[in-house]
Amino acid sequence: MEYTIRQVAEMVDLTTYTLRYYEKEGLLPFIERNEHGNRIFKDNDIEWVQLVCCLRDTGMPIAEIKDYVDLCRVGDETTEQRRQIILEHKLKVEQKIEKMKQSLVKINKKLKCYNNLTIKEETDVCNPNYKIND
Repeated sequence: MEYTIRQVAEMVDLTTYTLRYYEKEGLLPFIERNEHGNRIFKDNDIEWVQLVCCLRDTGMPIAEIKDYVDLCRVGDETTEQRRQIILEHKLKVEQKIEKMKQSLVKINKKLKCYNNLTIKEETDVCNPNYKIND
């Protein structure tokens, strides 16, 4: 099946501008064009766009994604290098997730404090330096 840039943008929740930017930056080198110069996306292109979005959403810089794309274009002899890039990124994402989990514990602790605060209390126990009845 073939899709327009607008259809793909809707499918992957990006703007057409972002898709054009990704193509300009070399992240979407496999997109074909029709006789009018319009981009034609196929199912495998959408999977590729989704991978690029995944890498961006998890913090991989565009330059690193470009390096990965360039290695993909070279072929099978770069399989191990590509695997290593994805593995290193996975480890970074796992570290971020762990850090976010630790932050969420602190946020939940503070929220619990606010949920337990009653109007009758003279001091905001969530902020001991602030007096409610001053």
